[in-house]
Amino acid sequence: VQLVESGGGSVQTGDSLRLSCAASGDTPTTPNSYCMGWFRQAPGKEREWVAATTSTGDINYGDSARGRFTLSRDVDKKILYLEMSDLKPDDTAMYYCVLHLNPYHCVHVLAIGRGEFDFRGRGTQVTVSS
Repeated sequence: VQLVESGGGSVQTGDSLRLSCAASGDTPTTPNSYCMGWFRQAPGKEREWVAATTSTGDINYGDSARGRFTLSRDVDKKILYLEMSDLKPDDTAMYYCVLHLNPYHCVHVLAIGRGEFDFRGRGTQVTVSS
């Protein structure tokens, strides 16, 4: 499985961005067999889990994302989106897309704040200036 993120950039406080994660290769096709999500990491900071979804569409958000970010997906195109609005300088980070071959793992990692995934993209940089 390959995951390729795109959509990052440099924006001002209050702006919006939409990140995309395109999955290709030997992607899972069985419903409820995997999960996907986003995490972010800024230089010198801990990894922070942003949002996660099961393959059946159950979505959970991290505290930093709730209310400002929206996770969605195009199942046919195998693309995961992260719509980010009202961006703040604290949102500056590299954003990574992940996929795990267990439908509940991503939400579990989101809840406890740590864990690894089967597949991860190379990331897309988001920089928010004040």
